Amino acid sequence: MTNQRFVAMPSETARCFREGHPDAHGQPPERHVSDGSGNPCRHCLTDIAEGEPFLILAWRPFPGPQPYAETGPIFLHAEDCERYDEAAGMPAMFLKRERFLLRGYGGDDRIVYGTGQVVETADLTQAAAALLDRPDIAYLHVRSAGYNCYQCRIERAA
Repeated sequence: MTNQRFVAMPSETARCFREGHPDAHGQPPERHVSDGSGNPCRHCLTDIAEGEPFLILAWRPFPGPQPYAETGPIFLHAEDCERYDEAAGMPAMFLKRERFLLRGYGGDDRIVYGTGQVVETADLTQAAAALLDRPDIAYLHVRSAGYNCYQCRIERAA
């Protein structure tokens, strides 16, 4: 779909976590080595390969704390990786998963009620396009359907 772009964690944020800055809970990121079981990096939006070091940390993908600003665990390559190209469409790593949770947020960064839906991966861009057509939705979150973990943000394409 041409009306959307998949937005990964900002590079500056990833750099800070890699340098050991505290996460959303004030803790340093934990360092681990991937067993290759599908830990998705939120910066490059690819799965972290077996044997690669990665970080686990709590992240709040919102501009500030408020009741709807969920905080949860994410994975991040421990070494530099290239940020996902927003113009590239749906990340290929999504195709390895059956379904996702989509949720719409308004300009006030709060959930727009009635927008949360679990969608099959094959229907993700179509469902996102329909939600982004609504004037009350500023952006979407893509989250794992099983654990509600934040994956990335979808915004309207410029």
